Amino acid sequence: MNWDQIKGNWKQVKGRAQQKWGKLTDDDLDLIDGRREELVGKIQERYGISKEKADQEADNFLSKY
Repeated sequence: MNWDQIKGNWKQVKGRAQQKWGKLTDDDLDLIDGRREELVGKIQERYGISKEKADQEADNFLSKY
C-alpha cells in the first residue's frame, strides 16, 4: 500500500495508527486525514523525536500494509 491508498482508506487505517501512536488523539488523526507529512509532524510533536525518526516511523507503518 502507498500513501495515496492510505489516505483513501484513512477511516480504516486510523485505528491502527492510534494503536501504534497512542499519544495521537482522535482530533489529531482527523486532522492528519491520511497525509504523511501531517502524520510525521504530529508524531514529532507528541513524542518529541526528530523529523528523521518520525519519517522512519511513518515508513515502517506503511510497510506493514
